[in-house]
Amino acid sequence: MMGLTAEEWGIVVLSLQVSLAAIVGALPVAFLLAWMLARLRFPGKILLDGLVHLPLVLPPVVIGWLLLIAFAPEGPGGRLLAVFGVSVLFRWTGAAIAAAVMALPLMVRAIRLSLEAVDPRFEQAARTLGAGRWHTFATITLPLAAPGVLAGAVLGFARSLGEFGATITFVSNIPEETRTLPLAIYAALQLPGGDSAVWRLALMAVLLSLAALVASEALTRASGNGRGGHVL
Repeated sequence: MMGLTAEEWGIVVLSLQVSLAAIVGALPVAFLLAWMLARLRFPGKILLDGLVHLPLVLPPVVIGWLLLIAFAPEGPGGRLLAVFGVSVLFRWTGAAIAAAVMALPLMVRAIRLSLEAVDPRFEQAARTLGAGRWHTFATITLPLAAPGVLAGAVLGFARSLGEFGATITFVSNIPEETRTLPLAIYAALQLPGGDSAVWRLALMAVLLSLAALVASEALTRASGNGRGGHVL
């Protein structure tokens, strides 16, 4: 299919692995932050909102550099992981962390909009009938917001597939370890006669990203329809 070599298929599999791990790790954090920003009032809320969205405006190289400092052997993250004998430097797990950080703002925004679009009258009706806070959340809020949450996860997955700057700065461009699709395309561009590989890998990147974006849009529309026409 598409004439990819065995090495290129390995790059595709690694990219999917990194992106999936990034979303699995980032989704609980994104949901918690989105819930706080959508439903709670607290001092410093505007500051938290700004910090969450920093990866959207900072150069990805800066994010990668900050991650490198944080997870270096003497950094706070590195020391914590060393207790468990784990290191993420120059590993695919480090690439997943970089992708998760870069995808987090998009996920938080999508989930926040989904939560804000839930009609509070449904929740109030459940509470009036005697449902507790958590029961209302599990039976009313979460089911209504679920398509939007999934849309945010798929959008984050698409963003993770395209992550380059933070990844190459944090975990370098190591074949069969951290060389995802964008990094492989960059490496192929440096090689004489690498144009054919660039075309194959770029086409695969376009197809995967387009599929994720279409799925995200479909879920967003389903989320709006499920709430009686509310639009995110």
